[in-house]
Amino acid sequence: MFDKLMAAQQKADEIKKRLDTISVFGEVEGGAIRVTATANKAITAVEINEDFYKQADKEELEELLLTAINKALTQAEQVSATEMQAATKDMLGGLGGMFGQ
Repeated sequence: MFDKLMAAQQKADEIKKRLDTISVFGEVEGGAIRVTATANKAITAVEINEDFYKQADKEELEELLLTAINKALTQAEQVSATEMQAATKDMLGGLGGMFGQ
């Protein structure tokens, strides 16, 4: 049993490392603002188109930046959930039938 727990922990660590290498993006206004994050939900870059920046007022910029960040984090959550689901399925193997699935 302990071996299985250790294997599960090791698998979780591997997934976390892999999620650090996956980039997701959130864009608004056709790419005027683009936020890059890892699938572990760490923001790694914020890009604002210079022309858009010159035209936008502070309130608009802040609102759109929040939207782009939230889009990136939503994508990160989806990728993370998919990876965890796949790993859980692999770890459970053929046991799914025992639980009526």
